Amino acid sequence: MTTSHPWQDPERIKRFLSVTRAAIPLAGEQLATMLYVIQQAAPTVTRFLDVGCGSGVLSHLLRECYPAAYGVLVDYSEPMLTVARDQFDPAQTAILQADLSQPDWVEVVQPHAPFDVVVSGYAIHHLTDERKRGLYQEIFDLLRPGGIFINVEHVASPSPWVESLFIESFADNLYAATRHEGYTREQIVARLYEDDGDIVAPVEAQCGWLRQIGFEHVDCYMKI
Repeated sequence: MTTSHPWQDPERIKRFLSVTRAAIPLAGEQLATMLYVIQQAAPTVTRFLDVGCGSGVLSHLLRECYPAAYGVLVDYSEPMLTVARDQFDPAQTAILQADLSQPDWVEVVQPHAPFDVVVSGYAIHHLTDERKRGLYQEIFDLLRPGGIFINVEHVASPSPWVESLFIESFADNLYAATRHEGYTREQIVARLYEDDGDIVAPVEAQCGWLRQIGFEHVDCYMKI
């Protein structure tokens, strides 16, 4: 059975959550850096937004750091949201479905704004560059003055050689995680080089867009 959108496919979601996400190189260190920057910028958080929340990994970390905060999680994938709904207290959390590729997603979360923190993890690279810029502006407008936006994301490498460093590292992790399934490392590398529809943009360009919108202290705080 196929679905009209790959992220509405329960089997793809299951595979991503159980294997792919955990195999991202230095995934734990990326999230630790995210939390460190947020804690320095926003020692008190009463309300946060998780854009493209998936199963809610980033929101879990924020909830641990700020247990009294109200969380708003938004995603387009119903299978992902089903997983998230089973993990969060509805009294402290709003879990909403909206399509980030359309500007009207803001209407779904606007009643809960403004936010002290907005986070996103491996979601925005599915959008066109024009839509990315629009989304960044929408996020800026949802933040309270002094609020912070952190984007843990997949970006374009500056050269094929640099991209190969990431691909090879990712392949090592995936091979270790799926060796029992019979895949060779060469097969995994070949699959990672296939066009999967991602629309990645260089980190320097995206930082420039954020500065133009009005974000301050824009930087790539960690890169792998």
